[in-house]
Amino acid sequence: MYGLAASGLAAAQLRAQVKAVSQSCPFRLAVINDEISQDFDHACSVAANDFGLHWIEIRGMWNKNITELDDQQIAEAKRILQKYNLRVTDIASPLFKTDWPGAPLSKHSPKRDKFSADADFKQQDALRDRCIDLAKSFGTDRIRCFDFWRLDDPKPYRAAMNEKLRQCSEVLAKQNLILLLENEMACNTGSGEEAVETLAAVPNRNFMLNWDPGNAGTFPGNVPYPDAYRKLPKERIGHCHCKDVKRLAGDKSEWQPVGDGIIDWVGQFKAFQRDGYHLGLSLETHWRGAGTPEASTRVSMQGLKSTLAKAGITC
Repeated sequence: MYGLAASGLAAAQLRAQVKAVSQSCPFRLAVINDEISQDFDHACSVAANDFGLHWIEIRGMWNKNITELDDQQIAEAKRILQKYNLRVTDIASPLFKTDWPGAPLSKHSPKRDKFSADADFKQQDALRDRCIDLAKSFGTDRIRCFDFWRLDDPKPYRAAMNEKLRQCSEVLAKQNLILLLENEMACNTGSGEEAVETLAAVPNRNFMLNWDPGNAGTFPGNVPYPDAYRKLPKERIGHCHCKDVKRLAGDKSEWQPVGDGIIDWVGQFKAFQRDGYHLGLSLETHWRGAGTPEASTRVSMQGLKSTLAKAGITC
């Protein structure tokens, strides 16, 4: 009996230590749920119980994109979040991950005809409104977006793209919501330097950057930290995705666990702390070298926490 009691006490003390450490973290340390599993309960269990997190980013579950969930599934997802005491960093939506109308079809877009691409663009306002409803339902003030599939020459369309982003930001502002533009290599804002230009062109205060150094690092010769980060307006970084990458021959790249690639995450984390950043830091594993999404995410989360420790940050 004493052994069982002692064992239970030790487990309780360990849980308390994990909770104390995670609460001392200066960031909203999170993981994107479907990088672990499409089983939302299991993903939340791993995030809360194994990773010791209080935050999670939601993108897809039960083999559906977050924007495709029905009312019953939303209610179930909220029940699961409450069960594991997890808060949502943001709605990781696919908003504006589509072709720009009138422009040549991007080589990054799904293979389809021009009519289908234009029809998809016309659905974006409805998708925006769906994301607003989801943000309110899940208790977050942030919605992730993109800025259309990457064009070889976006200049003729850039002003109109920026206007669309401005309009969307204004709609969200009326709901006290923030629009997060992710720099995505397959979209027109891919690097940190391109993000600087887009942020300047769309000055709305609730239009912020989902900074992703890993995505920026796929561009040959690009140095996300310190070079690109130094140019970014720090007050407009509203979220951060954390993954790593290595460069291959022929301007190709390959995802890596955090800490095993070319991104100077130690320097980036130190800079975040120096600059007062305290928002989402979300693991977006992408790397699948451990065989399964869950196993790979476990390795990468270990790398993330180890890298944070090297930066002198306890999470």
